[in-house]
Amino acid sequence: MDTVYSPDTEAQNSDASPASIPALMEEIGKRARAAARHLSTAPTETKNRALHGMADALVASMGSILAENEIDVATAQEKGYPASSIDRLTLNAARIVAMSEGLRTIADLPDPVGAEIASWTRPNGLQISRVRTPLGVIGVIYESRPNVTADAGALCLKSGNAVILRGGSDSTRSSAAIHAALRAGLVQAGLPEDAIQIVPSTDRAAVGEMLKGLGGNVDVIVPRGGKSLVARVQSEARVPVFAHLEGLCHLYVDRSADLEMAVSIAVNAKMRRTGVCGAAETLLVDRAVKDTHLVPILSALSEKGCEIRGTTEVCELFAGAVPASDQDFATEYLDAILSVALVDGVGDAVDFIEAHSSHHTEAIVAEDPAAVERFMTGIDSAILLHNASTQFADGGEFGMGAEIGIATGKMHARGPVGLEQLTSFNYRVRGSGQTRP
Repeated sequence: MDTVYSPDTEAQNSDASPASIPALMEEIGKRARAAARHLSTAPTETKNRALHGMADALVASMGSILAENEIDVATAQEKGYPASSIDRLTLNAARIVAMSEGLRTIADLPDPVGAEIASWTRPNGLQISRVRTPLGVIGVIYESRPNVTADAGALCLKSGNAVILRGGSDSTRSSAAIHAALRAGLVQAGLPEDAIQIVPSTDRAAVGEMLKGLGGNVDVIVPRGGKSLVARVQSEARVPVFAHLEGLCHLYVDRSADLEMAVSIAVNAKMRRTGVCGAAETLLVDRAVKDTHLVPILSALSEKGCEIRGTTEVCELFAGAVPASDQDFATEYLDAILSVALVDGVGDAVDFIEAHSSHHTEAIVAEDPAAVERFMTGIDSAILLHNASTQFADGGEFGMGAEIGIATGKMHARGPVGLEQLTSFNYRVRGSGQTRP
């Protein structure tokens, strides 16, 4: 039976007057800070009870969530959204069950809060330890994907953080319905509802207020969306940012690659789900195997409905390819389109990727250990894979339960942002009366 989903929830009251936005957001920030103080000392068992309650509520609310999502999807279709965006926005029973199971997986993971990272004793007898602590209040700004509401809310809760969620206007109703289920889990466990808040306004000014830090109440911002969103966040934010840039992911097929494996990985990396950030956008093939590997790989992709945009040389070898522009090799398509080029071995592939990559995810198909080593050490991206699809660039696949995003920066968090990445640490020093001379 569905849980009650009132018509006056966030989605139906999502617009506040511009003049009231600063006051609204300031109040949200204050409530989040108060909740964060409570969560920082919440027992693991209580947080896990809330997560299981959320998982139960998601499944119980499936009818309501799908009904709200249907409205979001219909609106997006009327506005002419591309198929990739519709796919990211769409929920179904299987995806809601997967969300629910993701929450249970997070509950089963070790609680990072209070975990000792390192410890040592000084010659004067002082015992020093470095211990994980929550970040505090996390602001998550995301587009399209309503499942981020559940993933971000659960990860922040388990890591002892309060979270302020601001989803895209295209997924307002879906996100609000999911948030209602999360709130039910919090209440059931006796935790403050303000631990997971969703911004009840689609006004862009609300994002601006979050980026200002809500009067010092936001400790970090996590943007998850397109290039324009991330650019705005990085330009305007007055608090630290875990940047999630576009997934301009490359797949390189070396001369030592097994052909059958290369075909399988290329098709999966591009076509499993074209709208995810881990989808391959550029295929590089070693020129040494252009006569044996290129056409079988591109034929398999084309048969799956993928448009091939290739260099002049690629177009000459594969009749189904259309000419690629320089811009194609700098584009995250998030669609059934792939840019293809030939390179002279792994060194040339590394140079090409470093020149074009967004430093998200890159993969090599190869049997030569030397080629693999050069690829792994020569490329400065958050995730590097050997003989595996780029679509494994996902916190769930890494055993993290879920992720808030893939951080492509180098400070604090990099790659999938899971529980440990949502913590900081402090030093705890224990003495027996020592004084400093």
